[in-house]
Amino acid sequence: MTEPPGRRERKKAETRRKIADTALRLFLEHGYDAVGIREVAAEADVAVTTVFAHFASKEALVFERDQDFEQRLTRAVTDRPSHDPLVPALHREVRALVRHCTAEGSAPVRRMIEGSSALREYEESMGLRHAQTLAAALAADPRLARSATACRATARFTIDAYALACRADDPGATVDEVFRMIEAAWEATVP
Repeated sequence: MTEPPGRRERKKAETRRKIADTALRLFLEHGYDAVGIREVAAEADVAVTTVFAHFASKEALVFERDQDFEQRLTRAVTDRPSHDPLVPALHREVRALVRHCTAEGSAPVRRMIEGSSALREYEESMGLRHAQTLAAALAADPRLARSATACRATARFTIDAYALACRADDPGATVDEVFRMIEAAWEATVP
């Protein structure tokens, strides 16, 4: 059984959430480039050093749930029941993640990201990092018995399925189409 977080951890999580929510609100109201870390800190009533204690960069404020995203994909691999095939497990998780990025109210955030070269570059670097972490989880799973190349390609295509779907007119159909290709490629790599 998981222990509930202690007071200190809850307080840190609360501060992190407050900073991220404040930053996103300011970015959407005034534009990403028009708002600096000092303004975010002042509005959130924290020190600039507190902002940087929780977020490595200004861009990271926009992608506050980045770590959760990576953990969810990794858990789709590591926590799936032994009888559950890999690709459908990843497909289900990406579909759930896409529902979040396409939820009502998410369009202004997507437009802000698309309108900023710094945010687009940060998002791309996150995708590469997520793909590396997912590839490592795939390679470490003894039930899968695939080459490192197959694991890396599958991980990258999984991340790309998410990215493509978040920008698509029909996100669900996009995820399904990409995962049909991932399934075919994965099956073709059976040793």
